[in-house]
This record gives sequence, structure tokens and C-alpha cells, in this order.
Amino acid sequence: MLQGILRELGYLLRHKWDLCMITLAPVFVIVLFASMFSAGKPSHLPIAIIDQDQSELSRTIIHHASLNHTLSINSISSSQDEVEQLLNQNKIWGYITIPAGAEQRLVQAKDAGISIAYNQSYFSVGNSISSAMLVSTLQALADFTGHSYLENQIPYLNAPTPNIKISPLFNPGLSYEFYLEPYMIPAILHLLLCCCVAFAVGQELKFGSAKTWLDGQNLWLALLSKNMTYVLIFSFWTWLWMFWMIEMRGWFVQGQLWPILLGQFLLYSAYALISSSVVLATRDLAKSFGFIAVYGGSSLSFAGVTLPLNNAPLFTQFWSNIIPYTPYAKLQTEQWVVGSPISISLLPLAILAVYCLFYLGTAYFFLKKYVKGVQA
Repeated sequence: MLQGILRELGYLLRHKWDLCMITLAPVFVIVLFASMFSAGKPSHLPIAIIDQDQSELSRTIIHHASLNHTLSINSISSSQDEVEQLLNQNKIWGYITIPAGAEQRLVQAKDAGISIAYNQSYFSVGNSISSAMLVSTLQALADFTGHSYLENQIPYLNAPTPNIKISPLFNPGLSYEFYLEPYMIPAILHLLLCCCVAFAVGQELKFGSAKTWLDGQNLWLALLSKNMTYVLIFSFWTWLWMFWMIEMRGWFVQGQLWPILLGQFLLYSAYALISSSVVLATRDLAKSFGFIAVYGGSSLSFAGVTLPLNNAPLFTQFWSNIIPYTPYAKLQTEQWVVGSPISISLLPLAILAVYCLFYLGTAYFFLKKYVKGVQA
């Protein structure tokens, strides 16, 4: 097996483009997404305020919105048409409407008619800005009621306004770096790994060098040595990135580190063996890359990380359950973010191991079939 790994490393050193795929490409991916999400979450998103009331209440709302670091007041206007034009031009992401007579209705215990509108076509930005505008408006209403109105009407009555504490669990800062980056790096690197393995195996078949690859070696070891070369390389890059996230950025692991590292090794092994199986079965790189693009490229979307699978169509749930990335995403969430007991994470680890064994068997089957065809 060591001989096979050294042979594959020698091939990579002789072919510069292949070497770039396992060195420069992973570095580029890691640096790109580390830079993209390093800010944590979007801030100073432009909004507008339609102030038709021109009252103490509206001034309080404007004040609280300006204090929220997620928001930046781009425009204060009394014209709804003007603000909606800014929204359509993507110059603002949402607006708060304070209609005429809002303060008067509020102090009379009536509906003030204050409304919030935001651009939900940009899902993440829409959620961030809607939450920030809602919180700022509610804080302003409580501030106005408690200090600007009740304090003037009943100055000697200590009647604190009710407060509701909202605590996001496991990611209190709502950081995109901690939410998205730990899923996107393995998702992109495993797709890159699939391409490298498929190309490496496909080149052996295309140029007839499979004889030197397999000559004098056990088929199992020959298959494993080629796949493990790339699995170890991409595992190294992933572990280097994790060192950056944990030690440099401070996103410490709530549970145990070793299940995550083992899960990543099994994840990459499963996808490497899938690529080998497909290439050996089709013996066509174009078809193999097409399959890899569909099967590996859909991992992040169908793993239940960015898009929920609750009440999803039957095909969506089926597809989610036949890709190795889904149990890995659960494992990573349980150990890195939530801090679940090890017993909870044994199931996704076992599923990943089953994937590895299954695709090792299929890859061996097609490799043995290929060798018999060549010998015949």
C-alpha cells in the first residue's frame, strides 16, 4: 500500500496541474471563504423610514434603529413611493412605516399601524434585517411608553414595562462564519476530492497505465492506496482549516474533537470510493464528472443545513438519505456546535462507515471486472 501511495505522489509531482488541484485549489477555497465570512454577519444594512407621524414616537423609533449595528438608515421620508423606488433599486433592503396618528393611537391603546417591509428575495439578508427592524421598533415602543408617555402622565408610579428575553442557542452572535463556513469547506473540498480521484483513476484507464498500477499488487491494496492518497491530502487541508477556526478564530468545539476528525476521514473516503466506482463502471470521464457534479454538488443543499427537510417531497428526503454528507453534517453539528454526548454521534459515524464499506465493495467489483476484461 505504501508503494501505491508513493507511486501516486510521484505522479502528482510530475503533473503540475494535478498538483495544483490538491495544493493551490484547496488553499484558494479556504482563504476565499475564511475571508468572506470573517466579518461574522452583515452589518449596517441600508433601510429607510417612512415617517408620516413626525412625533416623539417616530423620533424614538429612528433613534433605536440608528443604534442597531445591523441597520443603517439610508433615508427618512414621508413618501412611500420614493422609498419603494429605493427598495426596487436595491439601494435599501427594507423600511419601517410610521403612519400619521401612530403616536395618538398608541397612547389610546389602539393599533398604532406601524409596519415593517423587507426584501425577502435575499433570504439571509432579509432575515437579518427583518429581525433587526422588529427588535428596534419594539424597543422604541417600550422606551416611548415607559419614559416619554407614562412617566409624564403618572410621574410617581414605578410601573416597569414587561421585557421578554430572547436567547439564540449555540450561536448567540448569529455569526455566518460559525454557521456556514464549517459546512461549506468540507462540502467544496469533498467535491474537489471527487474530481481528483475520478481524474486519477480515469487517467490510468485512458492511457493504459492500469497494468503498472495493478501489476504485482493486491487489487484491494491498489485501490485503497490510490484513494487514500487523496483522502489524506484533503483531510490534511481540512484539519489545517479547523486549526484556523478553533485556535485563531476561537470557535471552540463544544463536544469531542476526535469524532469530527474521524467523520471527515470517513466522509472523504466514502466520496473518493464513490468516484472510483463511477469511473470504473462507466470508463468515461465525462459521464463520471457529470455524476459527481449531481451527486456531490448537491450535498450541501440536501443535507438539511441551509434548506430544511421538514415536509420536503419524498424524493428530496430520499436523496438526502443516500448522500454521505448528510450524516456528516449531523455529526459535525452535534459535536462542534451543540456538544452532544458521544453516544448520539455513534449513529452518523456508523452510517459513514457503512458508506465506505459499500462503495469499497462496488469499486473493487468494477476494478476486478475491468482486470478480467483486459486479461481476456
